[in-house]
Amino acid sequence: MEKQDIKQQMEKQTLPKQAERRSPPRTKTMGAMLKAVTAAVKLVAAEEIMPRYMKVAHQHKSDGSLCTEADTAAQEALTRKLQGILNVPVIGEEMAAAEQIESWAGGKDGVWCIDPIDGTSNFIRGLGYFAVSVALMREGRSILGVVHDPVADETFAAESGRGAYLNGVKLAGRTVTTSLSEALVNVDMKRLDQKLVTQLAAAPPYSSQRNFGASALDWCYTAAGRYDAYLHGGQKLWDYAAGSLILRESGGHACCLNCDDFELGDVWQRSVIAALDPSLFEEWKNWVRARL
Repeated sequence: MEKQDIKQQMEKQTLPKQAERRSPPRTKTMGAMLKAVTAAVKLVAAEEIMPRYMKVAHQHKSDGSLCTEADTAAQEALTRKLQGILNVPVIGEEMAAAEQIESWAGGKDGVWCIDPIDGTSNFIRGLGYFAVSVALMREGRSILGVVHDPVADETFAAESGRGAYLNGVKLAGRTVTTSLSEALVNVDMKRLDQKLVTQLAAAPPYSSQRNFGASALDWCYTAAGRYDAYLHGGQKLWDYAAGSLILRESGGHACCLNCDDFELGDVWQRSVIAALDPSLFEEWKNWVRARL
């Protein structure tokens, strides 16, 4: 079966309807599986990634993105450790597209989604904004997620219905602004429609804009209130799988450019409009959509 046919077949699978969103139960400590995954991610970062920081050669993949020995070594190590925790298929960024689709199709009992180094360009150049991202997904939805920043030694984690954590402590973000005109917003311009990019550049509705090139951390920084809002034109599955859960479990909100339910967006390429504060989220979403 051709790759496109497999992808179309997978996208026809019906995802469960999103339940009415309620504030997640607040537990003081992480569950056993989340602790185990967090420990595995941190160990791989320490053993496979940081010893190679700024010391490895890189190559370009067929899609133009970068890959290093650290990416492949970390993905292999994470695969072994995660399947030791729960033996289900793995989707890794450094796998071939056909393998990724095959793993997704075979993940009836769940699938691990791995980005061994989100922000490889930063990693290569010595810019300390990159992370390891791991999620466990079932029926198309993330139920557990870990994003580890080995430079800042910060680990964001979440379980569906149990809340979000930073370094094992319940995530408590700063108080964010409720006004878009005062907001600091993370915007990835390169995947947005040119019309929207032009309007964002000519007459931005926010106070200030950032983007540092690591989507998993962008989600976590929004969850922690470091960014007030977020916009991205199209993320891969491994870019959003863990981070979107962490934002949701922190009480944040997200949708796609053309879909109110973020979970019903295209699995393999999903746009993002997000914010922690609900009123700011509505204002930001309405501003963006009015200019599409």
